[in-house]
Amino acid sequence: MDAIVFGATGFIGRSLVAELLTRGRRVAAAVREDTLTPWLASQGVGTTRLEVVTADITRPLSGLPEARDVYNAAARYAFGLGIQEARAVNVTGALHVVEWAATLPGPRRLVHISGYRVGAAAEGSPDHATRGAYEASKTEGHLAVLDRAHALGVPLSVVNPSTVIGPGQYLGLGTLVQDLWNGRLPAVPGGPGTFLPVVTVGHFARFLAEVPEAPAGEHYWVLDDTTPPLPELLGTVARHTGVRTPRRTVPVGLLRRLPRRLTGADPETLSFLSDDRYPTDSARALAARAGLEMPPAAEALRTWADDLVAARFGAASPWLHPYGFRTVAGSRTWVAGERHRPAHVLLHGLPMNADLWAPLADRLPGPVLAADLPGLGRSAATDGSLDAWLAGLMEPVRTRPVLVAHALAGGPALRFAVDRPDRVGELVLIAPAFLQAPVPRLTRSALAAPVLRRMSAARLARTLGVPAGPATESAVADLRRRGAARRVVAAMRAGAAAREESRALLDRVTVPVRIIVGSADPLTAATGHPVTELAGAGHYPQLTHPSEVAHLC
Repeated sequence: MDAIVFGATGFIGRSLVAELLTRGRRVAAAVREDTLTPWLASQGVGTTRLEVVTADITRPLSGLPEARDVYNAAARYAFGLGIQEARAVNVTGALHVVEWAATLPGPRRLVHISGYRVGAAAEGSPDHATRGAYEASKTEGHLAVLDRAHALGVPLSVVNPSTVIGPGQYLGLGTLVQDLWNGRLPAVPGGPGTFLPVVTVGHFARFLAEVPEAPAGEHYWVLDDTTPPLPELLGTVARHTGVRTPRRTVPVGLLRRLPRRLTGADPETLSFLSDDRYPTDSARALAARAGLEMPPAAEALRTWADDLVAARFGAASPWLHPYGFRTVAGSRTWVAGERHRPAHVLLHGLPMNADLWAPLADRLPGPVLAADLPGLGRSAATDGSLDAWLAGLMEPVRTRPVLVAHALAGGPALRFAVDRPDRVGELVLIAPAFLQAPVPRLTRSALAAPVLRRMSAARLARTLGVPAGPATESAVADLRRRGAARRVVAAMRAGAAAREESRALLDRVTVPVRIIVGSADPLTAATGHPVTELAGAGHYPQLTHPSEVAHLC
């Protein structure tokens, strides 16, 4: 083989395998369990040159295919590990890879992936007490690999990456971003100069692919020197996602003295918070020779923030691509799908978000555009009107799509269709609240803001009369964010106040209108437009009867 990659199912390892295969290399992927092949298929990477082999690096290695280049991307990356648990992979496993590489007939290179803090601090004995098991074991493994490779004559290159960001990375800095997103980061840990550098997983995989072409014996610190200091970094993410930026910092020394239950900070992460800089000259020189350029740090951070929010920080899988935060009529809005030529534009009701449409969108012909309404779901609050926001969302659309609106969204969708009939092919109103009975008092009390904030997905599903699943999980995740439940209740009241105005507009709309309701949630007001009542459905037929609703859209 051209290369063998240990740790090939990990965040870095799988991206490295994909890069090598894309370059036409013959690659052996050493794994415990093959979750790699389906991931490569999801990325559109061909596997005809891939051989997946079973290997456990915590035990001596044998019976593996020979390879010219050996990459050790295996690591036990987690905080709160026991010492022996961490050492099994990060020390013993790393040495087993070196010893196996020494049995090969003239390997070109062993590339060992270490860490930017590890490489900088790897002198003397690793301190398990102050650094924690993860960092101490990585430091111990780093030193042990250097010694053993030298003793066995294995040509070695060591690569020390900083925080590697990209789809699928939720640890470390990802945890800080999650706290920021959920409103649980009142202050930035560290000081104004705290440097937590990043590198994208795509750039890092391309860099690793080039390392064996360079002379052996080099150590490469791979990170973006232009990464802004941590307070500015988090500010970039906060502005992009439309959340508040913490204005204060808390020194690391103070965080170490305060109890964890008060700070929420994992003690093991604190050693990564420093003002230190790193020797990146050799990495920058190799990248320049190979024609590699890092994407701008701010752009990479914004893209990663989109990935984190889309995946609910590892709790879900994105169902619609592309996705991300966009400015719509001055509001930071979560937008997913085809922005320019959609066949359907989908607007959700309360207390949901655009994920409500996943079961339906899979059954619709053509591309769809879905967005979280302002102040709801993942979108930031706005001082503007829903009407202005919808006009902004539709501004880049170059088709005349079917505008599908559920419940609360029916009002602004109807007003847009009346004002701009040239922009809408058809209007589909699903369970339009302004044509139905007011929400019963019991249900209103169940949807009060304090109750919404504490709801589980199962309880929300029971309250709404829908099956528990990704849509209710997604809604609950948003309702627990600061101010979200309060905004849902305010939107509910605003929609109730506009019932008569919306009814009157039905006589003025000139585009075709179709109304879909459930038999358990029927219309209570007359309308001159076609109405389809789905037997057994309630207020959310797109969740309970998606095939029938798709057929009608």
